[in-house]
Parts: sequence; C-alpha cells; structure tokens
Amino acid sequence: MAEILRAVKGMNDILPASVPRTEKLPDSALWQWFEVTVRKVLSRYGYQYALMPIVEPTALFVRGLGEVTDIVEKEMYSFVDSMNGDKLTLRPEATAGIVRAMIEHNALYNGPLRVWTMGPMFRHEKPQKGRYRQFHQLDVEALGFPGPDVDAEMILMIRSLWRELGLLEGRHVRLELNSLGQLEERKQHRDALVSYFERHAVQLDADSQRRLHSNPLRILDSKNPAMQALIEAAPKLMDFLGDASLAHFDGVRSALDAAGLEYRVNPRLVRGMDYYNLTVFEWVTDQLGSQGTVCGGGRYDGLIEQLGGKPAPAVGFGLGIERLLLLVQELALPVPAAAPVAYAVVPSPQQMPQILPALETLRAAGVSVQMHAGGGSMKSQFKKADTSGARYALVFGEAEVAQGMVAVKPLRDAAAPQVIRPIADAGAWARELLDA
Repeated sequence: MAEILRAVKGMNDILPASVPRTEKLPDSALWQWFEVTVRKVLSRYGYQYALMPIVEPTALFVRGLGEVTDIVEKEMYSFVDSMNGDKLTLRPEATAGIVRAMIEHNALYNGPLRVWTMGPMFRHEKPQKGRYRQFHQLDVEALGFPGPDVDAEMILMIRSLWRELGLLEGRHVRLELNSLGQLEERKQHRDALVSYFERHAVQLDADSQRRLHSNPLRILDSKNPAMQALIEAAPKLMDFLGDASLAHFDGVRSALDAAGLEYRVNPRLVRGMDYYNLTVFEWVTDQLGSQGTVCGGGRYDGLIEQLGGKPAPAVGFGLGIERLLLLVQELALPVPAAAPVAYAVVPSPQQMPQILPALETLRAAGVSVQMHAGGGSMKSQFKKADTSGARYALVFGEAEVAQGMVAVKPLRDAAAPQVIRPIADAGAWARELLDA
C-alpha cells in the first residue's frame, strides 16, 4: 500500500462538518456563512472585490513591510524561481499586493477606490490555536481618501460586520484606537524612545535589544510580562503629535462618538508593519487567550509612493478568518445551517428519467435539493434526509411516480401534513417549499 501523504504542518483542510476532524477547526459551512456575510456588508459600503496573485516579488514585501519586521526577518516563505532566477515570496499579507496592483494598473486614475479581497496568506511561524502557516485573511482598503471620515466609516463598517456575525450584542469584541502621527513626529518620538531604553538596556530582553536601534517602536508591542512596567513608563507618541495629527485623530474620535461606538485610546498600540501613520486600530477579544486581536489596521499614506506610485493616501484593515471563526465557535453563536431545502428519497433508480427533470426544475426555481444516490432502503434514506437538515423529503415512491406524483413530507414540523404534488408541475409548487 502506498504511503499516505499528509498536509504540510500548519496548513489545514477546511472540510464539511460531517467529516471527522482531529482538531477544532471551522467547517466549510461556517466558512461559507462568513463569506456571504462579508460580501453583504461590504457591498453596502461600496467596496469592490479584487483578486491578486498569492506569489509576489520578494522585494515588494521587503520594501513595503520593512526589513526589520518579524514578517520579513523570520516568517516569509521565499524562494528563487528555478526557471529565471526571480526572487519570489508567498504573500504574508495582502495590503502590499493590493497597492502593487493599484500602481501597476493606474487604478486611481479616475479617483479614489474602495476594494477588498479574501484569500490565503503564508507565514512560517509556530502553529498554535488560531495561528497557522497558511491562514486566510479578509483585507479591505480605501485608497485615495485623505480625511478622518473614511477612517471612521471603515471602523463603523467593521462594527456592522460584528453585528451581522452576532458578536456585537454580547460585547465579545472591543475597539482600541491610537494615532502614530506623521514621519517627523515619529522620528522625534523614536529618538526619545531610544534614549529611554538605552538608559534601561539591562532590562530589555533579547528581541528588544535587537530592535533598540532598528525599530524601537516595536518594543512597545512586546508581550514579555517582565518588561510591561518599563514599557508603560516609556515616552508616549501622543505627546509628540502636532496640531494636524491631533486634529485628524480628533476627527476620527468625534465621528465614532457621534455613532455611539465605544472605544479605548491605547497609546501603546502599534502595528507590525512599518508603513502605518496617523490612525491605527485593533478589535480585540478576551475569549481567545493570548491571541486576542481579531482585526487590525489603520492609515498608510506613504506606502503607495514608497512602492513607486504617485503619492496618495490610504487606509485599510486585515481580519484573520480562522481566528474570527474560532471566536464564533468558542462563543457558540447561532449560525444558519447550510442545509438543503429538500432531500429527494428515491427508492428505485429506474425512476431517474422521471425524477431528474423535476429536480432540475426545482433547482432552477431556487430550491436547493439534495438527491439520494446509490440506492438503499426507505428507512435508511429517510434517516439521511433527516441528517441532512432538509426541511422537506420529496418521496418518489413507486406508487406515486406511477401516477406522476411526488409526496412532499415536512421533516421539521411534526404537525404539518404531507401533501401530494404533480411531478410535471414542479416549477408551479416550488414556491411552497421556499416560503415555508
């Protein structure tokens, strides 16, 4: 017998709920429910769908994310193309690829643009609860909009998504907000940070010592418990912001206040990529242990120019789908079942020439019908009909089919009567199944 091949560690199969699993992962029905909800919410706000390659030039991420970020230094899946020697990388995040595409295709020629994408990303890190080496992200970007109004609208759009997913009512997620100001303000803050941490160098862990002169802002994001008091006493960026940056932040806050959205200003909130400025935000939860961030983003006004395009402002966010769906599972939130409307019970395969056209008519009318295949007793077929979650069983018994009829049996309402309907007129009674 040939050796069984298994998936790469940290890269998972998303399968139907009926398939046994060895670990708790979202099933494909939960995944589809999320995707449908996302499309519905984003369309309300005028965002358009876009697709980019999962393989990009390595230089895109080195230049866009920063050479001393964890992603570029330790996590990227990079390789040399054996055909032409190009240095390529499996995308570790989506923003850089979207910006590359917008520049390459001159997408902002006719004005600002709202776009979103969803798909797999790749980072070589230790697989753990909610974190995988192939993971999936929802990525949303508003390009060409300079003001705080779009920042606030985007955050409110995420609130709308939480509401649709059932996360809002129980306050299962909360918003944290900060401003990173502009480059010159961050330089002044950076100098103050370096000076401060140099005076306390003996208290820094190895990662922080390495970042001290290359990216000291990332020290503020350290989760090392032994360094929290030191970090809390460090100079705060907010104290270095000028009038324009403060006005932008006040604009975001006033819009959120007017919309009744609660938030916490977290002066230590930073993002893992170098391209952010002004508004940054995270939606966090206490339900997933140390992996508390389920959505994060902010403004990155310099990235388009940094990657070779004409200067243009931008703001966006990324949402880890596995982690978000894990939260939905942990909270046991109600999720609509991905069940067919009807299950066709077919005692005799010889009846297929009469049955299949009727099922196709129902499907064309919008009724989802799962047909039993492979034979079996009526008892076993009814058991499978019930397990499918269908609201009705369409019973094509020999006696009914001989008369050109089908029995429509309710499966979820014991008080509802079984009725007989003509097979040839399936399109006429399809609405009965949909309206029930």
